[in-house]
Amino acid sequence: MMDEILGKGTGPRKFTFKELAKATNNFSDSHNKLGEGGFGGVYRGFIKENNEYVAVKRVSKRSRQGIKEFAAEVKIISRLRHRNLVQLIGWCYEKRELLLVYEFLPNGSLDIHLFKNKDVNSLLLTWEMRYKIAKGLAAGLLYLHEEWEQCVVHRDIKSSNIMLDSSFNAKLGDFGLARLVDHEKGSQTTMLAGTMGYLAPECATTGKASRESDIYSFGVVVLEIATGRKPAVVVNPEEEQRQQVWDLYGDGTLLIEGPDSRLGKDFDEREMERLMIIGLSCAHPHAKFRPSIRQALQVLNFEAPLPVLPLSRPVATYVSAPSTAVSSTFSSSTVGGGSSSMDSSVEGDRRSYFSADIAPSRLKVSSSSVDSFHVANTF
Repeated sequence: MMDEILGKGTGPRKFTFKELAKATNNFSDSHNKLGEGGFGGVYRGFIKENNEYVAVKRVSKRSRQGIKEFAAEVKIISRLRHRNLVQLIGWCYEKRELLLVYEFLPNGSLDIHLFKNKDVNSLLLTWEMRYKIAKGLAAGLLYLHEEWEQCVVHRDIKSSNIMLDSSFNAKLGDFGLARLVDHEKGSQTTMLAGTMGYLAPECATTGKASRESDIYSFGVVVLEIATGRKPAVVVNPEEEQRQQVWDLYGDGTLLIEGPDSRLGKDFDEREMERLMIIGLSCAHPHAKFRPSIRQALQVLNFEAPLPVLPLSRPVATYVSAPSTAVSSTFSSSTVGGGSSSMDSSVEGDRRSYFSADIAPSRLKVSSSSVDSFHVANTF
């Protein structure tokens, strides 16, 4: 069945279950297990004939990821080629067991180094490492959204799905929820999928995954990298990661209280400012005011000016939103070089938000607009 779905010829190698069991010491939890994902365990293995270590994802039999989702993941990843995406080496479907074989990345996932200080494999990431990781993730996402033959919506971008190679280059992995989308459409209706804290607010209300929802998740990860703060789902909205950082932006204390305290003063202030502001912009509550990933990468590369955000975090709704909800005065100049197939009105709003000549005091969210935009779900 898998052979019929995937086709024959060049592509990822088909392994036998026996080969992978041997490579992983029979899937030893104590010696070979690297971690547990949403779809099952991941184990380190050694392929003797290739003289290389691999990571083997063993899909749990209790997982929602069935044969169709498994085949979709293999089919998508096997065709993707980018230095900032985890490379798929092979697969196995045997004895009702689903397994994926990836390149092994010795420095593990980003979340270990950001949040798991007691882990023996954790390392305090320097500012140079962090900025490189953020730009690498953006480059990988640009490839998925705009540069490949179809738009790939990942749907589960989070720090635990960002792997680090021996040089601490970022590689985005776990495409189990990914979906192909026509560039002209940019979104699709799906079942709610993703991870709370990283999930864009409109996903919970519209059920649609899109490039914009991926951008939101990217923004959350960027803020994690800069601030060392988890995007925990909390009862008190004032304690929420994006709200805290946005308050610092509004108070003018972003560079004083925003950076990860473990860095001390050992960071580039201009880069830190760009990373935090682009993180807030990408995690904007309203999808149409988020930048494209191309625009975000231009900002991080100092090829475009910083976006200017409202001093207070806007509140947005996703049902019959009036076009006049956000009132602002913008310059006609825009960030060039971005390619997008978004609806023209949405892209117009986005370009305005990235205007070069706007002053902070000129962008306001009126109280009446906030009332008309009120929703129960403010993430």
